[in-house]
Amino acid sequence: MQVSVETTSSLERQMTITVPAARIEDDVNSRLKQTARSARIDGFRPGKVPFKVIKRRYGKGAREEVLGEVIQHTFYEALTQEKLKPAGGPSIEAKNDNEGEDFQYVATFEVYPEIELADFSGVEVVKEASEVSEEDIAKMVEVLQKQHAEWNVVEKAAEDGDRVNLDFEGFKDGEAFEGGKSEGHDLVLGSSTMIPGFEDGIVGLKAGDEKELTLSFPEEYHAEHLAGQEVVFKIKINSVSSPELPELNAELFAKFGVNAETLDDFKAEIGKNMEREVKQALKGKLKTKVLNELVKVNTIDVPKSLVDGEVDRLREQAVQQFGGGADMDPKALPAELFTEQAKQRVSIGLLVAEIIASKELKADPERVQETIAEMAQTYEQPQEVIDYYNSNKEQLSQIEALVLEDQVVDSLLAEAKVSEVVVGYEEAIKPAAPEAEENVEEEKGE
Repeated sequence: MQVSVETTSSLERQMTITVPAARIEDDVNSRLKQTARSARIDGFRPGKVPFKVIKRRYGKGAREEVLGEVIQHTFYEALTQEKLKPAGGPSIEAKNDNEGEDFQYVATFEVYPEIELADFSGVEVVKEASEVSEEDIAKMVEVLQKQHAEWNVVEKAAEDGDRVNLDFEGFKDGEAFEGGKSEGHDLVLGSSTMIPGFEDGIVGLKAGDEKELTLSFPEEYHAEHLAGQEVVFKIKINSVSSPELPELNAELFAKFGVNAETLDDFKAEIGKNMEREVKQALKGKLKTKVLNELVKVNTIDVPKSLVDGEVDRLREQAVQQFGGGADMDPKALPAELFTEQAKQRVSIGLLVAEIIASKELKADPERVQETIAEMAQTYEQPQEVIDYYNSNKEQLSQIEALVLEDQVVDSLLAEAKVSEVVVGYEEAIKPAAPEAEENVEEEKGE
């Protein structure tokens, strides 16, 4: 077997492999002899069919099967010989497959990039810290209480916190616009679910009142034909309802899965959940921030095959997230919607793998168990969850991978310039802005 490799781009390789004709013919003849033992052809007894008849009838199919197997075996033999690590499967093109001649084919594929990690010591990372206060817990209890409020129709002017039932229709330049009309719409004033000024314009109105509101859509509104445009909404109030909050008692607490008899016990349990939420949120944001910085200081080429695979995964996640179900083909979603995010993910994965290899990191067993224990605390039977992960190799390996990634982040933080800023609970649990959006904002500021 002869092998030659050509570098066609930074990551793409074209490997030409030539296999001696004798190897192909030997394999084909061996396969045909096996076929001859059981072949049934009219005019011949089983096992007595002349070889030239067997070859004439089955030779083409046998050769195709042999060539397929030869390509599979010789491709990986050649990779080992040339010490190449392919990223994704190859594209195969036969150059010569004439019978009696050496078989030659070209395999085109991408390889993993060679990575030299950049110095991380100059990177500045702002680490957020937060504590859950009594005021935060009280606000959360109020929110939970309002979730089970009963709405009673009242004969008064609408106030902030009331729910109004209304009809409305929007007009732009005197013409009704699509999506701007609704009848019998329930709206809680102060919920900020409508464009700025809409809810404020309803405060003070009573059932039967009508009003026109002249408002402007936000500049960044998702519908381009309305973004930044001035419109007029004609509204009519059908009814006004005020909330009647339920009592803070054991019956209400049970609706949130909390077994508590007193308000103090309920607050204590809610506080634990909020602290757990803050811890996970801040950890996640810090991890994202560090890994994004890692990509910024390490410019690497990423294999297209890996990016394409990640795009497909993101498409599937999008379909599941928005309830597309089995009726929607994920590939119907444009690839360009996910390409940048996919590139970022692939870059992070390659860089993290390089750090793990270069620093010879292994998942800390103690941290693995601590992570499982933390996850288990959100379930009714924590020990069952712990036992499940420890008895399931696949699930345990996923936790180990998470811990290993956390250890990579820790090693990067140990090198970086880290400062700390204290933020409130609401800010702490707010998701971090996507990296792509952050880059856009930076470019605008330049």
